[in-house]
Amino acid sequence: MLDRLEFIIALARERHFGRAAEACGVSQPTLSSGIKQLEGALGVLLVQRGSRFLGFTPEGERVLDWARRIVGDARAMRQEVEALKTGLAGHLRIAAIPTALAMVAGLTTPYRARHPNVRFTIISRTSVEVLTLLENLEIDAGITYLDNEPLGRVSTVPLYRERYHLLTAPDAQFGDRDRVTWAEVAQLPLCLLTPDMQNRRIIDGLLRSAGGTPSPTLESNSIVVLFAHVRTGRWATIMPTKLADTLGLTDTVKSIPIMEPDALHTVGLVVPHREPMTPQTAALVSEARHLAQTLAPDLVDDPSYQCA
Repeated sequence: MLDRLEFIIALARERHFGRAAEACGVSQPTLSSGIKQLEGALGVLLVQRGSRFLGFTPEGERVLDWARRIVGDARAMRQEVEALKTGLAGHLRIAAIPTALAMVAGLTTPYRARHPNVRFTIISRTSVEVLTLLENLEIDAGITYLDNEPLGRVSTVPLYRERYHLLTAPDAQFGDRDRVTWAEVAQLPLCLLTPDMQNRRIIDGLLRSAGGTPSPTLESNSIVVLFAHVRTGRWATIMPTKLADTLGLTDTVKSIPIMEPDALHTVGLVVPHREPMTPQTAALVSEARHLAQTLAPDLVDDPSYQCA
């Protein structure tokens, strides 16, 4: 039964029978047969079939939800038994929004010091992709915004509040200031993240509320690309304060707080809403709580968050 539930999850992820079969390491006829056997056992049609995958039936969507829970619990059970035998080991997969990537080391470095047999994969994704990967059991945890767009069925640990700075050349417009307003920043030609990034949607909203019309002269899904352009001394961008500090300032880059309003958004760890957690995930949540005590102690006991 478990392998057939894995087939359903893979099909939801890949939206294609052939790719789902490849992801599961089986032939396409084997995957199709397994899904049909599951349909027979449950007595309902799960998949809308045609010349290609057309989606799930309403019954299929419910079975998919249960499949994710059951497979997730089975994986958690195996990890816990293995940890009891050999200690914490294995592979921890984390996806983070681009603006939070620099903060991941604050979690993984102390984690590895305590559990040296765990290896990591860290990938950069949009906030929507982080939640999708988590739902499809492709990652173990994510780092994303907690207070701006719906999160779904996850547990959270708030890590820090994101504030915003203008990064520009000292001799550029407003470059001699010690603070600027969003209305002033709205006047500048900026390089920003692409619109699929939640950070960009937040900034667009702030610029519009200040009477501006976001029209960046350069867009990229890479923070590195934006920062490299700012370092030429001929571009300006808006970045979270902590990220700007991590990347490091040079003689050609000045970081200026943006005020009026002093916009804040909370970034944190998201993990599957499951009890018990896998040992790896539980250890990561513990590290996240330690990190939050350092970065934003006022967030740790904030009742507005469903802390894991």
